[in-house]
Amino acid sequence: MSRSAHPAGPRHADVLPEGHYTAPPADLNVLDEKVWSRTVARNEDGVVTVGGIEVTRLADEFGTPAYFLDETDFRARCRAWADAFGKDADVFYAGKAFLSRAVVRWLREEGLNLDVCSGGELAIALDAGMPADRIAFHGNNKSVAEIERAVKAGVGRIVLDSFQEIVRVAHIAQDLGTRQRVQIRVTVGVEAHTHEFIATAHEDQKFGLALAGGQAAEAVRRAIRLDGLELIGIHSHIGSQIFDMAGFEVAARRVVSLLAEIRDEHGVELPEIDLGGGLGIAYTSDDDPREPHEIAKALTDIVTRECEAAGLATPRISVEPGRAIVGPTAFTLYEVGTVKPLEGLRTYVSVDGGMSDNIRTALYDAEYSVALVSRTSDAEPMLSRVVGKHCESGDIVVKDAFLPADLAPGDLIAVPATGAYCRAMASNYNHALRPPVVAVRDGEARVIVRRETEEDLLRLDVG
Repeated sequence: MSRSAHPAGPRHADVLPEGHYTAPPADLNVLDEKVWSRTVARNEDGVVTVGGIEVTRLADEFGTPAYFLDETDFRARCRAWADAFGKDADVFYAGKAFLSRAVVRWLREEGLNLDVCSGGELAIALDAGMPADRIAFHGNNKSVAEIERAVKAGVGRIVLDSFQEIVRVAHIAQDLGTRQRVQIRVTVGVEAHTHEFIATAHEDQKFGLALAGGQAAEAVRRAIRLDGLELIGIHSHIGSQIFDMAGFEVAARRVVSLLAEIRDEHGVELPEIDLGGGLGIAYTSDDDPREPHEIAKALTDIVTRECEAAGLATPRISVEPGRAIVGPTAFTLYEVGTVKPLEGLRTYVSVDGGMSDNIRTALYDAEYSVALVSRTSDAEPMLSRVVGKHCESGDIVVKDAFLPADLAPGDLIAVPATGAYCRAMASNYNHALRPPVVAVRDGEARVIVRRETEEDLLRLDVG
């Protein structure tokens, strides 16, 4: 499928196809618990609170735009995943979703492991005190320096992604006088039900070594023969924002088939299998994500059944939820700047952020919810598009949503479920200053990633 587009961006507003949006909710003031973090509520004055603190107070103290992360919810989700899989499995938080020193400390305290995919993420993990043996290191093109640092630190596993990397890691480990525990990432030929750019298990993409054509089997053969490597398992990741477990079932069946092939050819039963992450969350009320205990049971049953059929001992399972943990725990708070009605189309609501703090709508055509949070309103719903302040027609935060018709400049609106990939993918487009991340818990709020300043921008510009 061609993904070419006009450089000026798509034509968004000239046609409204029938059925392009759902009917407005019965009450615009109601906050769907499925979409918002656990401590979010409206108080008796109609102001939304998180962790017991009004968003109006948060805006006064920390400014807008800003990400507000519900620490209570984050920790509860960590515990839910750890409890669901139990002591016989491993849960690795996918740091690419959002990572900071505070998050690393929470993960360590709640008993989760950590998956990193760059030298920068590894640096944050080690600096914040995550034990190296609880770290997995991913990436399709790890540099020699990154590998050396990981091996020296003693990371628990490195996920190998190419033939070159197999040799590279083996040589570095041998030079350092150690054997590095590794997994091999395989692409299993499963087309996940997700966006093309985040479906990662079909063969025509950059990650992993394909089962088709024997590439993955050859990678195993090479890794087993190298003294610097201890091959502990196979890794598979089929995509992101997935609700349907059918793809995982097919992937597990194919990975177990490879394990049986390895046993038959090399006389080795690998002890681990990593099924990746990619479990979806609710961005809108139409989304219906599964709970961790449902996911754990489904994945465990799938692997156990396939291994029994192949005559294999069931390997230790690991999973990598990132978005599923942090995504629902945060919202982005904006101040409305302008309200621009377009007769017969919709109303454009401009906020003080945009694609620099949430690129996912432009990048993935992602859908979000939005609500007026500084007050309640009994006004009629108006079809709205929440847009940013950047010089780009594709600068859209929420494509289509209903907001009260009396919305006005100065009102605060919030977009929930922005904990994953928003701050992590934030940019300085138009020299915007990236917003802070503020953790809120039990009536207290503190900055865990500060807002950028103009001094930060000027300090980097050494010309």
